[in-house]
Amino acid sequence: MQLKGLTAAALLLAALPGISQARDTTHHLDFASVVQEATNAGRLDGSVKFYLASAPAGAKIVRSGVSTSKKTNAFNKTDEAACSWALQSALIAMQNAAKAAGANAVVNITSNYQHVEYKDRQKYECHAGAIMAGVALKADLANVR
Repeated sequence: MQLKGLTAAALLLAALPGISQARDTTHHLDFASVVQEATNAGRLDGSVKFYLASAPAGAKIVRSGVSTSKKTNAFNKTDEAACSWALQSALIAMQNAAKAAGANAVVNITSNYQHVEYKDRQKYECHAGAIMAGVALKADLANVR
């Protein structure tokens, strides 16, 4: 008898909209404000510059096609706050990769969520759900003046 009740409850919950399907909301958010926030908080040290979907004239590529994918806990956060944390984590990883490669810039940064490229010179792509938010980036490491 108890198993029938649990089965019925599970079927009912699965039929409810929003319960059976995980949320995956795509956001396109301001990149520069997150870089500034991370720099102001000391998470980025300012030794590496970040160029979204572009590279300054004369940039010398040290390593191309570097990627990172970062997720963060989105529970009890706005999508924007969770996305900011995920992007900051990705930028920290890129900063560390650039330093390790002897580069002082991360250029041609594009969002690359599930290997689908999104290029914009002002916005990055983030996917947010009820529990997790994620940012994936692809870029080149370079030396700039």
